[in-house]
Amino acid sequence: MEVRLAEYTGFCFGVKRAVDTVYEQIKNGKTIYTYGPIVNNEEVVKDLAEKGVRVLESKEELMALPEGTPGAERAGAETAEADAQAHAGEKSQRREAASVIIRAHGVPEEIYGILKEKNLECIDATCPFVRRIQKKAEEESRNGRHVVIVGNAGHPEVEGIIGWCRGPVTVIKSEEEARKFALPRGQEMCVVAQTTFNYNKFQGIVEILEEKGYNGSVVNTICNATEERQRSARVLAAEADVMIVIGGKHSSNTRRLYEICSEECAHTYFIQTLDDLCLELPKTARLVGITAGASTPNKLIEEVQKNVRINF
Repeated sequence: MEVRLAEYTGFCFGVKRAVDTVYEQIKNGKTIYTYGPIVNNEEVVKDLAEKGVRVLESKEELMALPEGTPGAERAGAETAEADAQAHAGEKSQRREAASVIIRAHGVPEEIYGILKEKNLECIDATCPFVRRIQKKAEEESRNGRHVVIVGNAGHPEVEGIIGWCRGPVTVIKSEEEARKFALPRGQEMCVVAQTTFNYNKFQGIVEILEEKGYNGSVVNTICNATEERQRSARVLAAEADVMIVIGGKHSSNTRRLYEICSEECAHTYFIQTLDDLCLELPKTARLVGITAGASTPNKLIEEVQKNVRINF
């Protein structure tokens, strides 16, 4: 039996950048919070928690943190170095402020305002591709356009994008919702997408919106890494007798991979950890394919791959 990994799998650029940022800050010995889980993978969040990183689950929890000292909101090594020099030879009596790291999914603009008001150090690990969507939504809504986000309502990335809009905004996740969508006469729109949304579904929704004849623009903001991951997963699933999809249960991009693989391979399984690998593979299986969401550590992927080769 052959075990084969999809061509593109594991941490994407934005996730790796965010996770590396947290681990780097841990070395500084500061009190560290992340606003929301840094990425949608329970194993990563659990490991960070064991190292003392705390997760703020809401705006209210952020507002309940003790205030820092003036200027603490300016993140970066230069600020820390300047502070150390200013207090050289003295034992500072100041209480050390907490550092809050913005998750890869980004946050609404309001959160930055709260951090500034409370003088808390803000370390922004928002994925650059997500930040691009936030800026686009802000710009287009300032220009009077209705922003349409093709994505999943309630997803942290989508909630963050909504929080940068200056006018009406609608989230659409299906062709059915697209057919029901209507703009006031004369209103223009701008369509963007959640970075991890299913590319084929996005295209279908856009076609329906364009058929309505609305004026405006469509910006495909699905991350290239997402498109490559979905494409390579589909190609492998079409060949495989069994597909294993690894990722967090709250991960949108991992659920998309599971949907895609299920369309091509009847024996598709979704697992979070090695403990979930209690599978009864068909005896006739010749090829087992493995893919993983953008927040899945390479170590876990390698463990699953090795375990399948040894035990099945």
